Amino acid sequence: MAYEVLARKWRPRQFPDVVGQDHVIQTLTNAIRMNRVAHAYLFVGPRGIGKTSVARIFAKSLNCKAGMTPAPCDKCDACKEIMAGSSLDVHELDAASNRGIDEIRALRDTIKYMPTQRFKIYIIDEVHMLTMEAFNALLKTLEEPPAHIKFFMATTEPQKIPATILSRCQRFDLRRIPTGLLIERLRLIAREEGVMIDEDAMLAVARAAEGGLRDAESALDQLISFQGKDIHEQDVLAVFGLVSRQALEILSTALFQGDIAGIIRQVEELDQSGKDMQRLLQELLEHSRNLLVYLQAGAGLATLDLTPAQVAVLKAQATLTHVDRLLRITDILMETMDRLPHALSKKTLLETALIRCARAAVVVSLDEIMQGIEKLKQGLDDGGGEPAESEASSVEREASAAPAKPAAQPKSEEAIGDELAHLIKMWPALVEKVGKTVSLARGCLLDARPLAVAGDCVTIGFDPEFSERMEQTGLPRTRSALQRSLSDVLRRPVTVEFKLQTERAAPSKTAPVAAAQLPAGKPSLQQKQKWFKDPAVQKTLDMFNGDIQKVRE
Repeated sequence: MAYEVLARKWRPRQFPDVVGQDHVIQTLTNAIRMNRVAHAYLFVGPRGIGKTSVARIFAKSLNCKAGMTPAPCDKCDACKEIMAGSSLDVHELDAASNRGIDEIRALRDTIKYMPTQRFKIYIIDEVHMLTMEAFNALLKTLEEPPAHIKFFMATTEPQKIPATILSRCQRFDLRRIPTGLLIERLRLIAREEGVMIDEDAMLAVARAAEGGLRDAESALDQLISFQGKDIHEQDVLAVFGLVSRQALEILSTALFQGDIAGIIRQVEELDQSGKDMQRLLQELLEHSRNLLVYLQAGAGLATLDLTPAQVAVLKAQATLTHVDRLLRITDILMETMDRLPHALSKKTLLETALIRCARAAVVVSLDEIMQGIEKLKQGLDDGGGEPAESEASSVEREASAAPAKPAAQPKSEEAIGDELAHLIKMWPALVEKVGKTVSLARGCLLDARPLAVAGDCVTIGFDPEFSERMEQTGLPRTRSALQRSLSDVLRRPVTVEFKLQTERAAPSKTAPVAAAQLPAGKPSLQQKQKWFKDPAVQKTLDMFNGDIQKVRE
């Protein structure tokens, strides 16, 4: 006897044998019981989920000699002929190879003949492949067929079917079969066939099948031929080039932790073992989606098609990331998915994308920034207006514990004038030094010049034409670098103030520092100086390398 492949041997023969399509089976069963069977049905869905099988079982239910029943006997001649494909009353037409108007005309010619049983049934597979002329020829017959005619059509691409055809059919959308149901079916087949297969191997087969039972059964058939009747996960990975669940979890954990070295090492290992980079990216994107749903839904995992072991991994990884970061990661992976098929080096593109993801995984989100500021504010409030324990306060304690330096003696006007002249002379070299620390500072300071030295405060003047450069120079990082350089030149700690020069006059030794007139909506220099002295403001600006843009009092 010739060998029969598992996909044919285990093809559903009764409605309860159909896996994962309960909504369709219930509707058809009730229609049979209530004698409300329509003249045309359209079964829609991806490959290998039971469209044609449902049509054949439906045909048996209508033509069984025991009468119209949801449970055909499979013993009468009518049932046996339908299962064997030799029934005179059930015609199966492959529209992919019989797609022209001539085939449809021949079909119309046979419609007028009465059936030997109850109904004459036409099963048209891949109906979307018919030409427009063929659809037009079928249209009138499909709308008003004789009472003994039934049409059962199946397609994977319903968008290619004309609306005039769709409106004349009862449409049933069959779904991809969940992973759990695929594993249960594979376990049943393996037990009946005497095959030993572990859980991880069945999960890998179910992942590769992408919701199609026929694909899963064909894969199991291939594995039995490859390995015999003792199958493990490594056998599945070797045959189909899949990535193991453990490797995927290790890679995703390294990504969420921002471990770039670990990511590159893992991708290299997978590439050396011959894994498909596009398949790896697809599974990583699916894993990120599952984690995102888990973070949002928590225990409500109705939308997740996962095993308990996979849920445990999601629970552990949920502590490593944040929703905003995960959304950025998902966007990068989806963008890379579009580009990867056209890349000359898939590995290089994937590594670059994963490095971008790792950097995005450790970037602080806006929500976290606001939470940090709120905690800082609460710490100040709890301390009675004093700053909370922080790095800034520890620095202050160390400074107070250090031996006090002798107070600087007041300098004469002549000494101040010498210092100002020395600063003006050293200004170009000082700007270059600051520019090495803050690259953008050089361009901002080139057109500025020292105006006055008043005690421990140095005033730097800007022409009104360059008022925006004064704003950029006032950023904490630039201000700090400039103060350090000025302190080195003057050999004592100094602070710096900026002002706009209203007149193009020589700098005065004793000229007071006037408040800068800033653009509308901007805080004045005096306001900034006031808030720069606040410990909480200082720490926040240093933490995020920010600047004061607006003051509301």
